[in-house]
Amino acid sequence: MGKMRLALISGGVSSEREVSLKSGDQVYAALDKTRYEIHRYDPQSDLPQLVRDAGRLDAALIILHGPFGEDGTVQGLLDLLRIPYQGSGVLGSAVAMNKLISKQLYEKAGIPVPPYAVVSQGDASPAGSAVAHLGLPLVIKPVSAGSSIGMSIVRDAQQLGPALEKAFVHDRTVMVEKFIDGTELTAGVIGNAELEALPLIEIVPQAGYDFFDYEAKYKPGATNEICPARIDADLTAKAQRYAKMAHRALFCDGYSRTDMIFAQGEIYVLETNTIPGMTETSLFPQAAKVAGMPFGKLMDRLIALGVELHRG
Repeated sequence: MGKMRLALISGGVSSEREVSLKSGDQVYAALDKTRYEIHRYDPQSDLPQLVRDAGRLDAALIILHGPFGEDGTVQGLLDLLRIPYQGSGVLGSAVAMNKLISKQLYEKAGIPVPPYAVVSQGDASPAGSAVAHLGLPLVIKPVSAGSSIGMSIVRDAQQLGPALEKAFVHDRTVMVEKFIDGTELTAGVIGNAELEALPLIEIVPQAGYDFFDYEAKYKPGATNEICPARIDADLTAKAQRYAKMAHRALFCDGYSRTDMIFAQGEIYVLETNTIPGMTETSLFPQAAKVAGMPFGKLMDRLIALGVELHRG
């Protein structure tokens, strides 16, 4: 049997372009060149070439983050081109990208979430009503963005206006969420019909970081990532169960990573990522490695799951 002809798609046009390019480089380095004939595409410039090449491609790896990549747009194009790909389809990708829809589906599925409100650009007096409803401190974030871009923690009512403006740069609708001070956790799952929960990771930003923001995520040494997380077996099982519930509630496929916070005896689900970071030291690959799946083998598994899902 010849090599699988694989499209590796990274870069794109979102504010997370540089992270996507870095992830794409590391994925390319990890892929087994004896198994795959790899063709690289950047949606910023290469979509016409991808369309021309579609008939001779066997599968795609989408290593994109943020709008126009993680939100179902590229997935829809690949569906039209009949190219199998890893991870969630159009529906799951679009739903998980929207934090408001995700929250509503979490709640319907019985998954605990922090109290929240939604503010749209042009609302008359969002500041007073949000503080009165939720109290302080608050987390402000765009409804559809990733990597904590546009996100702030507001500890004083006077900070709310600037925080909203910062978020509105990235979206016309903003999530205002009650800040819960606790232990940050993330839980990955992998599989199609049968889901396997990966070991939990505990996220501990270093001093100087108010939360796990963009810099804390990507600057080497800015965060301690402890796997397995330092919580007991019952809480671990509960968090892994929530990760599976969240994956299914949002109509995800293949794999996902769900972020949570543990405080005062309860675990609250924050959001689900359908294309988690894919450098070798990113959270999902770290958890997979602890589960006995090194980076290259993880790529093999994701590709196989994608082919199984989209051709089966």
